[in-house]
Amino acid sequence: MPGAPTELDDRLLGTSPADAGTDAVRRERLLVPRQRTVLGMPERTPAWQRSYVQQVIAVDAAVAALAAFVGFFARFNEAPADLATTAGRAVVAVAVLLPVMWVLAMGAFRTYEPRFLGVGSEEYHRVLTASLAVVAVVGTSSWAFDLDIARGYVVVAFPLAIVGTLIGRYTLRQRLHDRRTRGEAGQTVVAVGHRAAVAGMARQLHRASYHGMRIVGACVPGGKGTPEEDAELDALGIEVVGSLDDVRHAVTSVDADVVAVTACPELDGPALRRLGWELEATRADLVVAPALTEVIGPRVAIRPVCGLPLLHVERPELEGVRRLAKTTVDRTAAAVALLLLSPLLLAVAVAIKIDSPGPVFFVQQRVGKDGRSFGMFKFRSMVTDAEKLLVDLRERTDGNGVLFKMKVDPRITRTGRLMRRYSVDELPQLINVLLGQMSLVGPRPPLQKEVDAYGYDMRRRLLVKPGLTGLWQINGRSDLDWDESVRLDVRYVENWSFTFDFMILWKTAGAVLRGRGAY
Repeated sequence: MPGAPTELDDRLLGTSPADAGTDAVRRERLLVPRQRTVLGMPERTPAWQRSYVQQVIAVDAAVAALAAFVGFFARFNEAPADLATTAGRAVVAVAVLLPVMWVLAMGAFRTYEPRFLGVGSEEYHRVLTASLAVVAVVGTSSWAFDLDIARGYVVVAFPLAIVGTLIGRYTLRQRLHDRRTRGEAGQTVVAVGHRAAVAGMARQLHRASYHGMRIVGACVPGGKGTPEEDAELDALGIEVVGSLDDVRHAVTSVDADVVAVTACPELDGPALRRLGWELEATRADLVVAPALTEVIGPRVAIRPVCGLPLLHVERPELEGVRRLAKTTVDRTAAAVALLLLSPLLLAVAVAIKIDSPGPVFFVQQRVGKDGRSFGMFKFRSMVTDAEKLLVDLRERTDGNGVLFKMKVDPRITRTGRLMRRYSVDELPQLINVLLGQMSLVGPRPPLQKEVDAYGYDMRRRLLVKPGLTGLWQINGRSDLDWDESVRLDVRYVENWSFTFDFMILWKTAGAVLRGRGAY
């Protein structure tokens, strides 16, 4: 009978003819055609996402046009007669076409796809690759057709376009993050997996609200359970909307943008493949969270072997030439910073002496690489008998259960409160960096009592030098709880790279200026 399911259809769908009746609905779902797309986005893409992509395109075109104009003006302002030459006409053509070439190249390298926009470094990596491709095409064309495009134009216009594009995208990204912290421009998520895994994912997404993902429902084995079974999810505001077989229905009922599958034995390869087919008739994207967590970036790659997408995980770089280079960069940068900041350091030292009696520096024993103790330097921000006063204040802690912290600590001096807000009291740690005891970027330098409380996983923090700044500095500082602080430190150890360090240093400046979590 024409159009009836065949035995081949059943094999492709992972069913047998005997199952045809029970799987009729699923077969119907799988045979629904894909959605149409507009500019590479599904037709039902949220309005805010479309608007954001349009803004990115407009900024890219405007930056390229500005760069073309500045390069043109710089090259021909002093010698307008050169415009009549062949090289001059070639430059005019490149200047006129540059905005178009720029946007087309960005599109060709998929920098406008929503999945790459707003978070992560992949967007910037693709922008740089696309920019270099444009430079290569212009250079190759100039050589092939003997156009002799003026080098003065190229040296000005293209670097300006690259830097301007990165700045423009960064600015748009910050505006997007601000909207997301206000609960706007987000994506609704249906989380799939066991209850504990869904709850863990929800907590991580809540901590990183700038990603804009909010779990609005969960599909768990067996579906909705007893109040006791669903208590953890209920406390997080997550409703169980179905079982593992109800994902597509759940996506439709809550109008979800994303289906996030946690590590779940019930959802093996064939089951995930069928789920992907079912979701083709919706606007929801499918993402899978592997069981291996806290390993990101260049350490992870997909290796297709015999049709299997194997997740290849490189060893963390704990020793070797790159670590030696990091130490060299750290010590050199610390020496230069101490020299440049010496007037500020001297002024702070004078202010401390005037404000309260006692030494300028506070030296505290911290635990460094391989568990070795060292004296960490800080500007003194408290009164000299702060340790004695701690006995009476311990019950009033605002800390994370291990460390004592108070948002309004009476032991802190007036100068100390200002120093702490902008982390000026941490600057003497540049001396520790110069001595090789610390790094510019690394895990937070722990106290011995913290190390004594470490479990096996936490001790990986001691495989590298502690840092003057780190992920803990740019993710809330004193507002972090103990588990989150340790998790960030372990993530840094597992994923260290120079690019990661530069990103942390860049974000540290913003965190310090905002003063969030500093007390």
